[in-house]
Amino acid sequence: MDVYREAVHYLESQRVPVEAETDVLEEDVFRDEAEPCLLSPLHPESIDFPDTPTLCSLDEMLERRLVVLKGILESEEVYLRELDALLTPMKALRASAGTSQPVLSSQQVQTVFYQVPELRDVHQSFYSGLKARLSTQAEFELKVGDLFLKMVNQIGLYGGFIENYEKAVEVVRKCTHSDPRFRTLAQSMMSNNGADKTKYTFEALLYKPLDRVTKTTLVLRDLLKTTPEEHRDYVALQEALRLSRSFLSGVNESSQSRREVTLSHGMRRQLMRDGFVVDVSDGERSLRHLFLYTDLLLCTRFKHANRGKQDQYRFGWYLPLAGLRLRWVSDQERPSDVNIRLHSIRTKMYLLHRQLRQHAKGSRGLAVPARSRKKLEQMELMLLTHSPLYRLELHSLSGKSHTLLFSSLFELEEWREAIQKLTTDNIETVPPDLLTLTSACAKLRMTQQPPLHTTTAGEDDKSLCGTLSVAIHSAFGLQQPACVYVCVEVDGYEFYDKQAQTHSSVHSLNPHWDQELSFQVDGAQNMNVLCVSQSNGQSDTVLGKTTVKLKPETLNKRWRRQTLHLGQVEVNLSLKYSPHPLEPPSSTAQQPPVFCVSIQSVAQQEGVFVPHVVRCCVAEVESRGMAEVGIYRISGTGSDINMLKAAFNSNLREAVSRLRSTDVNAVSGVLKLYFRELPEPLIPTELFQSLARTLDIQDLNSRLVSMLSLLQSCPDANRNTFLYLLHHLQRVSEKQDVNKMSLLNLATVFGPSLIRPPVAGLGYDGPTVDISQEVVIQVQVVYSYLQCDYLPEAQISLPHDTDAEDETTHV
Repeated sequence: MDVYREAVHYLESQRVPVEAETDVLEEDVFRDEAEPCLLSPLHPESIDFPDTPTLCSLDEMLERRLVVLKGILESEEVYLRELDALLTPMKALRASAGTSQPVLSSQQVQTVFYQVPELRDVHQSFYSGLKARLSTQAEFELKVGDLFLKMVNQIGLYGGFIENYEKAVEVVRKCTHSDPRFRTLAQSMMSNNGADKTKYTFEALLYKPLDRVTKTTLVLRDLLKTTPEEHRDYVALQEALRLSRSFLSGVNESSQSRREVTLSHGMRRQLMRDGFVVDVSDGERSLRHLFLYTDLLLCTRFKHANRGKQDQYRFGWYLPLAGLRLRWVSDQERPSDVNIRLHSIRTKMYLLHRQLRQHAKGSRGLAVPARSRKKLEQMELMLLTHSPLYRLELHSLSGKSHTLLFSSLFELEEWREAIQKLTTDNIETVPPDLLTLTSACAKLRMTQQPPLHTTTAGEDDKSLCGTLSVAIHSAFGLQQPACVYVCVEVDGYEFYDKQAQTHSSVHSLNPHWDQELSFQVDGAQNMNVLCVSQSNGQSDTVLGKTTVKLKPETLNKRWRRQTLHLGQVEVNLSLKYSPHPLEPPSSTAQQPPVFCVSIQSVAQQEGVFVPHVVRCCVAEVESRGMAEVGIYRISGTGSDINMLKAAFNSNLREAVSRLRSTDVNAVSGVLKLYFRELPEPLIPTELFQSLARTLDIQDLNSRLVSMLSLLQSCPDANRNTFLYLLHHLQRVSEKQDVNKMSLLNLATVFGPSLIRPPVAGLGYDGPTVDISQEVVIQVQVVYSYLQCDYLPEAQISLPHDTDAEDETTHV
């Protein structure tokens, strides 16, 4: 600071105006003076800036900016080597902790390496991104602001590291003195990089992240000084600088005077998690910043401050965690007026984003209009507030209740798990000083701003833009039979629906769906997959979840099969991706009807060979109707059948849900109705006469050979659906001692629906049969097929494993 004051005095003596620096935030976290650090590339050896301000051309400024960025890249490389050196013994120490003579206990290992792997991952991502752009983009086109903003948005990780730093050092010092094995390790640590033979002590490496984070603001200031105001990076770097200053300010104040509450059993109140959620009060939705402490949940109102000022928080409400009950539900549909409003916002966002992208491409890297970008952010905030469908209900012992809304089931489950983990019977809540607790939010927060894709989007070539198709096949590893569905979420811009779910499976240990979900994506980089157990009248339960990185270079137009590990549950799925320019978002499309529609059309739109209506009804009958006397012969009520028909025509998930609670005879009735209302019979009419002639063959085996040969000429959807139904009816007849439905009875029920003669005058001029012969032929043909013991297996869905090898993803 003495050098700074001397420089200011000199400039003033030369009558050069100096802008006062009000935010003196570049202090070290601790009172001791830090060692000199070369994090900032603007040390004397790297750039020779003049002592007095001078005007320079745009090219000169961009050239200096490039030098700064290269210096940052070199510094990042050194820092990553230091973090790698620090993490080198972690695996061995963890393995040792489980032995009879551990070097460090499991708790000590966790303390020493707390947040270090996460910091390494953040900086590795930043380094890789910066290196790629420096090597591929020209000076004018070089855009790095989003990389710095993304890194600074994760700077809260350093908060946890700083909190833990003194404990980690204490463990290192204690074990260095008491254990010769650890002393040898701690006093001669070395980088894994073969060229770098630098030796470090354990304690010196632990200090590196502190040294790094305290200089973040200096780096950003250096970069901002060499970035022209009209450059498209300028706004993003300003925001990154503001966030960095805010974080360091909070750390400095917190390190000097942080108030903590110690509960009677010795636990301190600490911040465990924070983030932005939608709070519902009196039917009104509001975006709030939620803070989860060890003993309570605090909801605050967040007010974003202008440049140079600190963000403000106001108290909303709080709930003690003791005895807190949680329940989550999903609102299946939004009101029509809300859907219309959301569609309008999405369309405007799409058009505005396209204009900004075109402007950026045509301006040689100069800034896009700040006003337009701000408008885009505001619209994304509106979507973030009004689009969520998942409700997390909180009920405390005092009778108070609050409801939080989430757009993502994955995010809701993370919050639910974090809260549930802290919600125990013996937890104690010390009445908080709400004013102090709320005032500390700006210092303690780990999440700096709402999760807007507009502010965090990276390079287009690193994300997906086009159609992503996800085929969900099956799941394994359930601990008990359950009705299960799979939920898939993608990130990216909010122009299109980012979530879809399969229908619920039948009650099973190994559920199968073979259902295809399709997403229009723009800027997608991650996909969340959740396996959820459905319970009647109770909250659904998430059995497992995972996140899959979406990389354009590993996805293409061919299906790629994967097995995802969601904890104990494994989900088999296939992915394919077709890049293409996207059309403006359309209003929420209605599901095309399935009844009275060609079976080939239904199968094609569902991406299967056997339509879902057939498979779901068959599965439900086999689940609870095999012992029903007269199944398929006795019809359910007309109102129930019509209700199920309407549901299948509009919403598959809703239809499957209603199947569970509807009389099984209505389920069998809607399946018969589906085949009866097909515009063309399942067995094409042109085969009727040929099949009738096969009935003249007396030897059953010879007759079946001819009939199966004729069946091969049917379209794929017709043939496979017919085979699927035949196998099902054979299983039904195996229970004929109970349900009284023999093969002949079943053929009598289904024959007239599955096979019909051609209609004279509609392009057919062959021989006709009278009604009595027609029914006999229909029944006998189906009966003959049902008597076959070697029916081919039905192929339910299109092949999704076109790659040579399957990929198993362990998460």
